[in-house]
Amino acid sequence: MNPMKILCLGTTPAVQRVMIFPRLMLDAVNRATATLDGAAGKSVNVAKVLKVLGEQPIATGFLGGDRGEFLRAALAGEGIESDFVTVTTRTRQCLTVIDESAGTQTELVEESRPVKPADFGKLRAVIRRHVPECRAVVMSGTIVTGGPPGLYFECVQMANEAGALSVVDGQGAALIEALKAKPGLVKPNCSELAATVGRKLKGDAAIMKAMRELWERGAQRVVVTAGKEPTLAFDGKFFWRIVTPQVRVVNPIGSGDAFTAGLVSRLLRGEDLGEACRWGSAAGSANALTTMAGEVNRVAVEQLARKIEAQAI
Repeated sequence: MNPMKILCLGTTPAVQRVMIFPRLMLDAVNRATATLDGAAGKSVNVAKVLKVLGEQPIATGFLGGDRGEFLRAALAGEGIESDFVTVTTRTRQCLTVIDESAGTQTELVEESRPVKPADFGKLRAVIRRHVPECRAVVMSGTIVTGGPPGLYFECVQMANEAGALSVVDGQGAALIEALKAKPGLVKPNCSELAATVGRKLKGDAAIMKAMRELWERGAQRVVVTAGKEPTLAFDGKFFWRIVTPQVRVVNPIGSGDAFTAGLVSRLLRGEDLGEACRWGSAAGSANALTTMAGEVNRVAVEQLARKIEAQAI
């Protein structure tokens, strides 16, 4: 299969540190048996998984300071093309703490800090430059603090005008604005969907009703992930339920991003939404088998995909 160019946009990438402890004790000195550092953030995770799946991702967003340079070099080392806007704000760092005895993974997130308004103008120029050559534009995560909530709306418009698949993995105001431009697909998780529609969602019926609302407001397809619980998908005509296979979880951080990568890759290959979600689920589960977010094994994805069924509802 020929690789497809896919633009991966996220304004809050991060340097990811994973620390592994045999047993974590609060209010005590803990010594890690292993520490790993890598490039992460939702859009970067999507790009990394797309690369493993044989596509040609282009990562973009904001990078700043020594961490930004580390992240840029890390992506280059994996053969991933990037075109980030360099900013004065230092790129954030997030920390995953794995407690092997308890089987828990705790994520400590450094919040993003504002960038200059002019930086968004530079980012728009980067996006305009790449969209015409891409088959899809994937927008992931929150917009950096103080940024325009209509950024994803603008990007969806650019993608749609270029005939590219527009994908929004976001929530709240950014997602609501993006719906006005009729994105090809939106992929919130269950809690993000609840935050977007402004109410608690208990049970499949409530989730499906909220998904239909997003479709009525402009989304052409809606996919809602829920961690270990089944994924639900809707294309305006049919609903599917995709049951996530049981795996021995090492680190689930980034599994939603891996799902997005597998989903988009298969949609671009002509699969229907249910089948594409089956592969998305396989990529998400494969991500949970690895220590660092977004570093899946392609063979594991293919093996897991054989165990997953997309059930029409």
